[in-house]
Amino acid sequence: MKSQLVAESAGQRTFVVVLDPGEEAFAALTSFAVDQDIGGASLTALGAFERATVGWFDFNQKTYRKIPVQEQCEVLSAIGDVAIGDDGKPSLHVHAVLGLRDGSTKGGHLLEGIVRPTLEVTLVEAPGHLRRRKRPELGIALIDLDAEGQMRIRPGPLNCDPA
Repeated sequence: MKSQLVAESAGQRTFVVVLDPGEEAFAALTSFAVDQDIGGASLTALGAFERATVGWFDFNQKTYRKIPVQEQCEVLSAIGDVAIGDDGKPSLHVHAVLGLRDGSTKGGHLLEGIVRPTLEVTLVEAPGHLRRRKRPELGIALIDLDAEGQMRIRPGPLNCDPA
């Protein structure tokens, strides 16, 4: 994986992250968020996987039904976010649409994706931290804007005209 900070302003950083062949995308991006101390961000990505698993959330069972993609596929679109999880570490949430050789698609919650040949990610950090909390009644962790102890927006330089 290679990354570059391409912009920084008012407490917001923008990174471009390029994953290498063979890397598992979800784990690599989670590791990047931990290493960069990212507590709130949005991300977009495109590229390709040699194989992947996406999931469809079965609300009645409170679990993801795995949808394996056992062939080379294009990452037509991947969007997601980063928030602080119940364990105090960055938690990644990504949905992906994968294009198959016949033009059909499979999509859902990205559970795993083995990169081939690349995955290009733009990650835009929020100037504050978000909190993701497990909701036992739903079976998933969701962003909780009212979470106790939620870190508020970090101050950045003010751009004020005193006149």
